[in-house]
Formats: sequence, structure tokens, C-alpha cells
Amino acid sequence: MVIVKDITKTFALSKKQMKMNGTRNKKKVAVKNVSFTAVPGEIYGLLGPNGAGKTTTLRCISTLIKPDSGSIKVDGFDTVNESSTVRKRLCLLTNELKADPNFSADYLFAFFGRLHGMTDEEIEKRKKFLFEVFGISEFAGIKTVDMSSGMKQKLSIALSLVHDPQVVIFDEPTNGLDIITARVVLDYLKRLRDEGKTVIISTHIMTVAEKLCDRIGMIMDGGIEAEGTLSEILEMTKEEDLDDAFFNIYKKSRERLDEK
Repeated sequence: MVIVKDITKTFALSKKQMKMNGTRNKKKVAVKNVSFTAVPGEIYGLLGPNGAGKTTTLRCISTLIKPDSGSIKVDGFDTVNESSTVRKRLCLLTNELKADPNFSADYLFAFFGRLHGMTDEEIEKRKKFLFEVFGISEFAGIKTVDMSSGMKQKLSIALSLVHDPQVVIFDEPTNGLDIITARVVLDYLKRLRDEGKTVIISTHIMTVAEKLCDRIGMIMDGGIEAEGTLSEILEMTKEEDLDDAFFNIYKKSRERLDEK
């Protein structure tokens, strides 16, 4: 389970960033008072436009950065005070994870497994399973520099999952993936949910949220504007599809900002 309670995160802006953003403010509030709970056996989706605060929120949960205020607990462990324990229980899947081009899939999987304190027997068993799931087995001995981009992406995902974490966090699960790889990834996320894992994703793609998420939190300008199942959000907005519901909530959010 992941419990996010009233987290806020700000970043200092350089002069160049201030100019690019058209602001004189030296700080940017990336996330403000965000709260939600993701439970085992569900896929919770953070749905929002680029720059809304999705990635910042996921990085706070993953212990990569610390929130300025508020708290986050992963399976009862605080992400700030018990960060090493939290990292053993989760993984962050991101397209930014790049496998070293000079090593084979076999070598890299063993390396990451040992980093997590796994035995050689545990590593071999886990590798056999994940390599079969993602179709990596026949390329296991090939250096990643000689792999296709899709195969590299699938290997990166397998490396993230090496320790069989209880909480799986995926930032934009289909971004940059070809259609076949994307389908494999989405199907596996559903499988993890069905195994009782806690799965959290971020996305700006409505169809991904509709097909994948059990519950959705719509995040805009750093704050959660609406939350619920797909049917609850459609009922709330009186719309017939998620795309229209999103723009309904987005419009109201912008109107409130303009009034301030």
C-alpha cells in the first residue's frame, strides 16, 4: 500500500528557467498538497498533462527526491526516514533507465540482482521467468548495444523488476514504446495487479487510463483535481468518456486559477 498525504515539492529556478517559463518567481511549486492512497491489487493512475506534477510525485514516492512537506508511506515505511527499506519494496520503471551498452542482458540481470542481495539461484529463477515474459531469452548473451530499441526497453523493465517488488511504479508506461512492446508492458502490469501488487502509473494518454486503471487521480498544476473510478469520474462530470471528463475538469481548474 502507498499512502501519500499532503505532499508539497518546490524547485529553485535558474535565470534561464525563469525566462523560459515567463516568470519572475525564483521557485516553482511542482506539487502542492497532493494526497491519495493506492492499495494492493489495483492500478492507480495519475492522469494529467505534461508538467502537471506526475513525475515529481512518483519520484517522491520512489525516494529519489524528498517532499518539502507532507508524508509518504510505502507498506507502512516512511520514504524519508526509512528510505532504504522502502527501496527494497518498490521499483520505479521509467524509460530513462538505460542499460549499459557494453554488457549482455545476462550480465546486467545478475548485477542488478546482486545489488538487491539476491542469491545466484534466486537470480537465475527470476531471470528465466522475466526473460520469457518479455521475450528476451534468445538475446540474453548479446550486448545491449546490438539490441533493437524495443528489446533494450524490455530489458530495462526486467532489470527494474529483478527483486520482485511489492509496489511497482511506472512513469508513462507506453511513452516511447512500439505498439507490441507497449502491449506486453500493459498486460504485465495487469498481471502484477492480479497478483496483489500495488501498481501506480502516470500517463497523459486517456486510452491507457481507461483500459488500465482501477482508480484515477487527475492532477493539474500540481494538485489533485478529481479522483475515483472511471465510472465515478464520468458520473461526477456528467460526461460520456474520459477525454471529455478530463477537459471538463481541466477547464474548471483553469477558471479557478484565472480568478486568483
